Amino acid sequence: MRFEGKVVFVTGAGAGIGRATAIRLASEGAAVACTDVDKKRADETARMIGGQGGKAISVEADVRDRQALRRALDATLKEWGKVTHLVNNAGIFRWGVLGDMSDEAWDTSFDVNVKGMYRTTEVVAPAIVEAGGGAIVNLSSISAHVIACPDGEPNAHNYDTSKAAVPLLTKSLAHDLAPKNIRVNAVAPGLVATELSGPDHPKMAEAADFQNRVLIKRAGRPEEVAAAIAFLLSDDASYITGAELLVDGGYLVR
Repeated sequence: MRFEGKVVFVTGAGAGIGRATAIRLASEGAAVACTDVDKKRADETARMIGGQGGKAISVEADVRDRQALRRALDATLKEWGKVTHLVNNAGIFRWGVLGDMSDEAWDTSFDVNVKGMYRTTEVVAPAIVEAGGGAIVNLSSISAHVIACPDGEPNAHNYDTSKAAVPLLTKSLAHDLAPKNIRVNAVAPGLVATELSGPDHPKMAEAADFQNRVLIKRAGRPEEVAAAIAFLLSDDASYITGAELLVDGGYLVR
């Protein structure tokens, strides 16, 4: 029960890693604000938590919309009076090839994966300060460090470069928020079986280059990433800030 008495604001909580994280944190005593651009999915996550005896609310929020984020924060504060932790999980993925990727695909990737993270932190961090401090975890990716697409397949230039911004944004936020008693870290998953991976996930998991590189011979599970996020948010990580924790099955070892 590491999060008993804590309130966590989770973006992209309607599926995948976000849902697994919301459920994990609630199982350890947190009250969780499940936010997502898809309200029905956020509702489902909150119902799952409630069905397990946990505390959760669901709020529709698009991380591209600062006013929507403020409404989600207001709903959280109305319910529990504080926010102590933030998980910047919301993200978007689009395949594309050089010469055939629209400006909209680039802009959306950066608006969600980078600016959305910054925007959410800007809205929620003052509430964490008001609560006396806490912690933030940002979702990075092995794509921040290496081209992770199978040989012969198109590369997601927009996704990779947007995720490459996350480790440095994490360090920058950690520097600025340390005096306010807020730790900021990142988790970098490898290939994880979520909807974000899309229909190409089985092809990725079976690709020879993935199988040759990954040391743990399978795709990861959302619950495994959630466990790493919970660690970094918890007081067990009280002397860790500005760091990025790889959860990639050893993909980046070689």
